[in-house]
Amino acid sequence: MKTRIFEKFTVVFAWLAGLVLLAGVCLLLGYLFFKGHASLNLSLIFGDTPPLRALLLKQRVFEGLFPAVAGTFVLVVLSIAWAIPFGIATGIYLAEYAGPRVKRALDALFDVLSGMPSIVIGLFGFSFAVFLHKHYSDRIGPCLLISSIALSFLVLPYIIRTTQAALEGVPLNIRLTALALGATRLQNIFLVLIPRSVSGIMSGIILAIGRCAEDTAVIMLTGAVASAGLPRSLFSQYEALPFFIYYISSQYADSEELMQGYGASIVLLFLCALLFVTAYGIRKGLSHFVFYRP
Repeated sequence: MKTRIFEKFTVVFAWLAGLVLLAGVCLLLGYLFFKGHASLNLSLIFGDTPPLRALLLKQRVFEGLFPAVAGTFVLVVLSIAWAIPFGIATGIYLAEYAGPRVKRALDALFDVLSGMPSIVIGLFGFSFAVFLHKHYSDRIGPCLLISSIALSFLVLPYIIRTTQAALEGVPLNIRLTALALGATRLQNIFLVLIPRSVSGIMSGIILAIGRCAEDTAVIMLTGAVASAGLPRSLFSQYEALPFFIYYISSQYADSEELMQGYGASIVLLFLCALLFVTAYGIRKGLSHFVFYRP
């Protein structure tokens, strides 16, 4: 009798906790859209510049968010591009090759890295930029390249852990089938284990995309500025939506500028949603290709 009561209490508590969390998210999003929906228009993105000329890079945007949107998109793509090969390779090593002692040491190291505050990663990136500027070239300083490398360190634990967990979660009968048929260990990894784990690996990449898109502490120390325009190269400074939101919300001159901050927050949410949907589509496409290809 007591067991049944405890089970019912656990179910009710789980439902209540889920509803409270959902209500909190809806309240936050509702407040954001209530405050910022009035500022959502083309002038928020492109200012006084014709949208087509801005998209074709024929005219610079001065009063809109287009440079910040472009900078954020490029920053996320670069950061994920650096993090994916190293993260997946490290996850494969931990799951398939590392011995018990090495695995424990690396697990502890990546646990520390995953819990490290982003401001510490930002200070590391800033120090790295100063070191390169002093010892190698005066042209190198806080820039898009340094920001993307610093962010890739920030999201590496997500990709490593999800890759490791996805590979270790493959059932033993599937894991041993290719080996029993004469496949090498490397062939088993690339032809059996990774295709079976692609959904879990892509989940880690999706989490990493969201982490890259929203971080402010790293980019404000490694290259993001308020009015840099479109990034001209990897070694130039850039604009980004998280930094713009922080800057405008802390130094706004009137309510109109504050509304731009709310509008920029909504634009950042839409950009994150677009990146998530793209990554989810890639995951579904890869899963379909792996399991249903002729």
